[in-house]
Amino acid sequence: MSDGGPELPDTGTSYAASFRVWRGDAGGGDLQDYTVEAIDGEVVLDVLHRLQATQTPDLAVRWNCKAGKCGSCSAEVNGRPRLLCMTRMSVFERDETITVTPIRTFPVIRDLVTDVSFNYEKARQIPSFTPPPGLAPGEYRMQQIDVQRSQEFRKCIECFLCQNVCHVVRDHEENKEAFAGPRYFIRIAELEMHPLDVADRRSSAQDEDGLGLCNITKCCTEVCPENIHITDNAIIPMKERVADRRYDPIVWLGNKLFRR
Repeated sequence: MSDGGPELPDTGTSYAASFRVWRGDAGGGDLQDYTVEAIDGEVVLDVLHRLQATQTPDLAVRWNCKAGKCGSCSAEVNGRPRLLCMTRMSVFERDETITVTPIRTFPVIRDLVTDVSFNYEKARQIPSFTPPPGLAPGEYRMQQIDVQRSQEFRKCIECFLCQNVCHVVRDHEENKEAFAGPRYFIRIAELEMHPLDVADRRSSAQDEDGLGLCNITKCCTEVCPENIHITDNAIIPMKERVADRRYDPIVWLGNKLFRR
């Protein structure tokens, strides 16, 4: 390219792409329009990098692996939460303006970079794996079906797209104090379903992590890049376990008579 930016690949067809990118910081900002060269087969992050190299060297965008496995490059593209490194330019019409904005639930630091420290604060509040007392790590034994049950939840790359679309935190700032969000409900479910975890997480999930505030709209499942069935396999089973403990009279009586 004549302007000193990165050279385009030799294969494919290049074209002028129209981008509208949010620029600003915690004090405010606005959308700015750019025309930048793109090429068939590229992803949105590729084009943003070229935009940095050729027109806006101060554009802030967070990224790391560029392989859809670190969750760093979360943003909203045309209003839909996505990973920038996994969003192909080919899904858009060539004459379409592509609007890229920061994820809306968390405070903006600068441009497309947001402060997601809320999520790490919630992570620290969840009690860690609690094995049976006296059982050494080398003595852990469990069935393969139990491994498979929680394996899905371990695919989470912490992109926080599910946290971003959850209206309980997105539309109600006051809920952030008492609501962990879908990413941490799958962590709680993973531990609660683990046959070697002896902690009872049902009460804390309801009382401290706000499980009851979730009304299972499944918006978190829809945006998960790892296709984790957050609602069906984690949140609903946890709600059922809480209901069994608190409201099923037979279970309640059994807990009273045969308390562990």
